[in-house]
Amino acid sequence: MAIEAGTLAPDFELKNQHGELIRLSDLRGEKNVVLVFYPFAFTGVCTGEVCAIQRELPRLQNDDVQVLAVSCDSPFTLRVFADREGLEYPLLSDFWPHGEASRAYGVFDEEKGCAVRGTFVIDKAGLVRWSIVNGLPDARDEQEYLKALSAL
Repeated sequence: MAIEAGTLAPDFELKNQHGELIRLSDLRGEKNVVLVFYPFAFTGVCTGEVCAIQRELPRLQNDDVQVLAVSCDSPFTLRVFADREGLEYPLLSDFWPHGEASRAYGVFDEEKGCAVRGTFVIDKAGLVRWSIVNGLPDARDEQEYLKALSAL
């Protein structure tokens, strides 16, 4: 079961597509975070979602907000994916220990071995303020992230 609004967001340390370690706690006190879990790079719905975020990036990511997208792909796969799709925000690898961050947020599908489509808006204090979880085949609407951010 996914964590709910009002919960302190579980911290994690994951490598991005450039091999750099990103810690959620490093953003605490500095930025709100839109944390987007998705199943796998190079799949139809996932590619559509991450590209939709890229199109809305000027409205989603700024001095007060950081977008972080997480999948169980390796950092090497994420690098090729980001380059191919022109993604300019961090793609984080939850590859090893496999799905640890996804499990902490309650969005790991044990049977499929990947995250389902969970999104969490986390405020500067580190509290989850909004979330939505969709099944594997169901795309999310990035406009909902903008609405949730405007409520902060």
